[in-house]
Amino acid sequence: MTQLDGQVALVTGGSRGVGRGVALALHEAGCMVYASGRTVGDADLPPEVLRAPCDHTDDDAVERLFARIDAERGRLDVLVNNAWGGYERMVEGGRFTWADPLWEQPRWRWDAMMTAGVRAAFVASQLAARRMVPARRGLIVNVSHWAAQKRIGSTLYGVAKAATDKLTADLALELRPHGIAAVSLYPGLVRTEAVLAAGVFDLSNSESPQFVGRAVAALAGDPDVLRWSGQVLVAAAVAQTYDFTDVDGRRPRPLTLADV
Repeated sequence: MTQLDGQVALVTGGSRGVGRGVALALHEAGCMVYASGRTVGDADLPPEVLRAPCDHTDDDAVERLFARIDAERGRLDVLVNNAWGGYERMVEGGRFTWADPLWEQPRWRWDAMMTAGVRAAFVASQLAARRMVPARRGLIVNVSHWAAQKRIGSTLYGVAKAATDKLTADLALELRPHGIAAVSLYPGLVRTEAVLAAGVFDLSNSESPQFVGRAVAALAGDPDVLRWSGQVLVAAAVAQTYDFTDVDGRRPRPLTLADV
């Protein structure tokens, strides 16, 4: 495992699922980790991971979160934008509406994904960059998805993830002269609480939530991380490059666009 002793990381949406796994992996790598989210106070995280209750649709609350990190640590080295909206209420009126055609989609879902997802990543990245640019160091990781490149279940989801990848690409161009990297990171099939509860997925090539975090840790520990800046990276391919495994010792096969 990469050792990141002394580095400070913020993982948004760290209450459960991928965000919780990233927070755990960065903690195991030696980072001082802040995990934020509306329900993070109840999250199953070790006491060394600092829980930071925060609604990422509330700009004032996000400003207070970054001010807390300033006061307590005086630096920020890694930002992982994992907070997302729109997954809630997939079933409405007894019907699964997630995959409905565009003209039948509830408009609240657009607002949720664009505000709690894309806009939340923009605001957190903006505040992180204001701290990273003077320090001339840092890594911003936007957790994204293959839906940015291929329709997978929902047009709205694809539009929001494509916006996330575009945010990464353009932000990377602006940050490169300051020595800061920004990447989009695609997990594979992750064994989150929701995936396991569904009981319908083939888990033979699945990933633990911590595996995604190990990919972030490997990137954060690479002194030449700028070579990846602006790119879309697949967590399992990152594992091949940096030679690490999942928590069970396995190495999942990287998915391709044709697989998903």
